[in-house]
Amino acid sequence: MTTPPVWDLTSFFPSFDGPEYRAFLSDLNADVARILADAERLPTLDAASAATWSAFVGSWEKAMARAGHVGSYIHCLASCDGADERYQTAEANLATVRASFEKVGNELRRGLVRATDADFVAFTARAELAGAGFQLEQMRVEAKFRMDGPLEALASDLGPDGLAGWGRLYDVVSGKLSFAMTFPDGHTETVPMAQRRSLMADPDRRVRQAAFTSGNAAWEGAADVVASSLNHIAGTRHVLNARRGVAHVHDVALHDAAISRKTLDAMMEAVKDGAEVARRGLRLKGKAMGLSGVAWFDLEAPLPLSSTRRIPWDEGIALVRSAFGRSYPGLRAFFDDSLAKRWVEAEPRNAKRPGAYCTGSDVTGESRVFMTYQGSFGDVSTLAHEIGHAFHSQVLVPERVLARQYPMTLAETASTFAENLLNDGLLSDDATPLEERARLLAETAGDASAFLLDIPTRFLFETKFYAERKAGEVPASRLSLLMAETQREVFGDALVPGGEDPWFWASKLHFYIPEVAFYNFPYTFGYLLSRALFAEFKRQGPAFLPRYEEFLRNSGRGKAHEVARATLGKDLESPEFWRGAIDTLREPLEQLEAILPRVLPA
Repeated sequence: MTTPPVWDLTSFFPSFDGPEYRAFLSDLNADVARILADAERLPTLDAASAATWSAFVGSWEKAMARAGHVGSYIHCLASCDGADERYQTAEANLATVRASFEKVGNELRRGLVRATDADFVAFTARAELAGAGFQLEQMRVEAKFRMDGPLEALASDLGPDGLAGWGRLYDVVSGKLSFAMTFPDGHTETVPMAQRRSLMADPDRRVRQAAFTSGNAAWEGAADVVASSLNHIAGTRHVLNARRGVAHVHDVALHDAAISRKTLDAMMEAVKDGAEVARRGLRLKGKAMGLSGVAWFDLEAPLPLSSTRRIPWDEGIALVRSAFGRSYPGLRAFFDDSLAKRWVEAEPRNAKRPGAYCTGSDVTGESRVFMTYQGSFGDVSTLAHEIGHAFHSQVLVPERVLARQYPMTLAETASTFAENLLNDGLLSDDATPLEERARLLAETAGDASAFLLDIPTRFLFETKFYAERKAGEVPASRLSLLMAETQREVFGDALVPGGEDPWFWASKLHFYIPEVAFYNFPYTFGYLLSRALFAEFKRQGPAFLPRYEEFLRNSGRGKAHEVARATLGKDLESPEFWRGAIDTLREPLEQLEAILPRVLPA
């Protein structure tokens, strides 16, 4: 295979809107209506009704799996062709199904919170509910922050046209957005926004700057629409949180991420203290490029090495296979299987939405990886990253549906662990040329800036934005100013004066995901946790992998710090744990500093 592949979705449905698809949706809608009616008739949870409740949870789980199955399918189709209105309509229709599920969840929460502590403990201890206890406990906690039943039902009904609707609007705008870009040779092309990030990783700084400037001009043209989307997503959250008695918007994010406030504070304290490590890496990069500091469009640029080039798809696959095979043969076998089954979509083409993700089906136990591969080393890393997500899902296939619902904090661990395997595997290969080693070490420095500077910038920006949004809508001009100020605050003098990206709030789709507030900080969490775990793997060797997979299998069974303590013996609520993870970056940065004079063009 010489070109990036297009995935095969026929195991979901033979065709979109075919008889199998229509029958599946019809049956699902009927089952959801029945389950909702059953939920509304559930008696108070106690010893006498425990069997009825247990059977209901089982039916609910099966319906959840089927809804997720069709939801992933439609999301895959819409991601590949953001201009096809049929897929947009299907996404909107599925939002109604999700609203019904939310109503079912509301009934479950209400019933669970009314049970006595003793009856709830006895209920979750039933053999047929093994593995479901943590998720049911999460719902019981959520029930304490819920409006009265009719109001929650109204909120669910309004969701498709409110919170979810604003998120879909952003998806439509971003999927169709393009920009006119003039290349260094003088020719102009209309470029889909999905390809902008890869262009901003181009070796030629003129290409990067042109993609950055032209892309931002397009986002500025869409500013009113995307600013409205962001404001209404945040405003809706504020209204619902106030009605539900949620004290701070972070509280919802912490609950969704299954971490304690102590864990988040410990990590952010260590990140703030360790920011200079990442800034050092950026200064090295700027010096290598002959710059006094880097601009935003330089963050993903490769080093100016004489052999800098685009990596063909076949070679990218070979790099990932070789690296996985050196340390983790099981992961390589899974990667090969994923490619053979055509689970990966990577072809560059018009109308594809930007970004990369891994999704899947709890019905078939299959995953799908979405990305746009254009040959940068960042694209190779993205492939490894998303395969890490898919492997995590594969490890969880034997678990019940509720136990597969792991939080983003732990999800990002498996993906970043796979990236570490890629880099380490290539660095440990004696055949890897000196320039390639420099490139890999520069990727490590780039990751440090992404997870210790860029992601914390997003978290801090969102925190400030949500605080201001309480007083009213925040205009696009203020959002741009707030973003630039926050970038300057976190990056410090490693970012050249004027090198900020004031439109990053518009171009980063993570801010517009309606289901998850503060989507970004779990990436830093997963990155640092995976570095700590990878360091442990380097010390222990293959003997560590069974414990690592046990950690993945249990990722939906408790809060992050509880799972890490039980399976790995690590204390995530201590700043020292996170400082230790950051310290693993010092050696590769020293190696990079030593090797750069030997590989840079004279």
